[in-house]
Amino acid sequence: MLQLSSEEVIQLAPDAASVSAARGLSSPAKWVLLGQDDEAVWGECKGSGAKPYQVQVDVQGPAFKCSCPSRKFPCKHGLALLLMRAQDASRFTDARPAWVDEWLDGRRQRAEKAEAKRQAPSEAVADPQAAAKREAARLERMAAGLQDLEVWMADQVRQGLIQLTQQPEVWDTQARRLVDNQLPGLAEPLRRIGALVGQGEDWPRRVLTEFGRLSLMVAAFARREQLPALVWEDLRTALGWPQEKTAALQGDVLEDEWLVLGESAEENQQIWTRRLWLQGHATGRVALLVDHAHGSRVFAESFVVGQKLALRLGFYPSHHPLRAQLVERGMGAAGGVPVAPSLAASLEALSAHGAAQPWRSLHPLVLAGVQLVFHVEHWLAVGDGVQWGLDLPRAQGLALLARSGGAPLTLMGEWNGRQLLPLSAWQDELIWTRNLEQAP
Repeated sequence: MLQLSSEEVIQLAPDAASVSAARGLSSPAKWVLLGQDDEAVWGECKGSGAKPYQVQVDVQGPAFKCSCPSRKFPCKHGLALLLMRAQDASRFTDARPAWVDEWLDGRRQRAEKAEAKRQAPSEAVADPQAAAKREAARLERMAAGLQDLEVWMADQVRQGLIQLTQQPEVWDTQARRLVDNQLPGLAEPLRRIGALVGQGEDWPRRVLTEFGRLSLMVAAFARREQLPALVWEDLRTALGWPQEKTAALQGDVLEDEWLVLGESAEENQQIWTRRLWLQGHATGRVALLVDHAHGSRVFAESFVVGQKLALRLGFYPSHHPLRAQLVERGMGAAGGVPVAPSLAASLEALSAHGAAQPWRSLHPLVLAGVQLVFHVEHWLAVGDGVQWGLDLPRAQGLALLARSGGAPLTLMGEWNGRQLLPLSAWQDELIWTRNLEQAP
């Protein structure tokens, strides 16, 4: 049975207000029923009406359900239930009621139907000629959009990058043109390049570096017929060509106990995108799960950094397979710590990843035995004579330094070619996560 600590429960909260409200409800006096078994945790919480709210959690997710009218997920009642269980599980003694059985049975039936549908052969027979025609039309649109982008970048360089400080609107305009030309994968990276303008003394160098990455993609697309099949697959995915979920079953499908290394999420036009990084215990493979949510930071699957889960993952075809699709989720296991190579090996692996995927802007990186150092208003991870710049606010860095006691630690994060965005920190156990640090 999966047992979460109070800190891990807080990671599941949709916002800081929900954490505060849940703490206010995590008192047994506010509950008229509390119980648990190997499958679920349940309770009835006193509310404003005569009938208490029925709260239940499937611990294998964890997945939540509550009869309250809140549109947040999980709501404060579900969070409070798990907080109380983390503090004193001995209070959860009531027998499982019928309404919990019904919910769990419904979840099992839906999971079985989804699995049967996934395994069933497709009845629809695609028209290969129509599909080829649609693909040719899209490639033509993409070629025109990339040519337009190349001309636009050349114009910016010829006119001088300094003029970009007076034209903040040009980035969004060009990004929309990319979307119109069926190149959505480049729109957000272009906006991020625009955010570099005027930030620090070396911003022109950073902008030119990113222009170079885009130019490489333009040149590779023009020679797409000469590219190896998997390199072309990676390129078109980076440009925004959608990947079918079934494609993940055509590559490696691995079963392992996967440690949740770190999580990052960002919002763009009310669409939340979450990147979840995992490391296999037996295989040593690193996997990336990407999912989306509309309107709020609530995703279909719940994960906790530091948690180890029995998962079956299917990796999308790639020259350097990293992104995967969740095929099957099993039982949770005791947490662990990342298997971290030496710093020299990390450098070699990062170099190999960059060569295999030159248009991937983010790479997972685990740094072992580094110490935090604050230098000229920036945090550094220092070890074996190598300094790694960190994208870490001063206050979060101070909190992490205090928790580490100044001793060496293992950092896991996303490397963007210039800085590491730390997502988690470990010593003998997990001591810090970026999401947890942002909660009160």
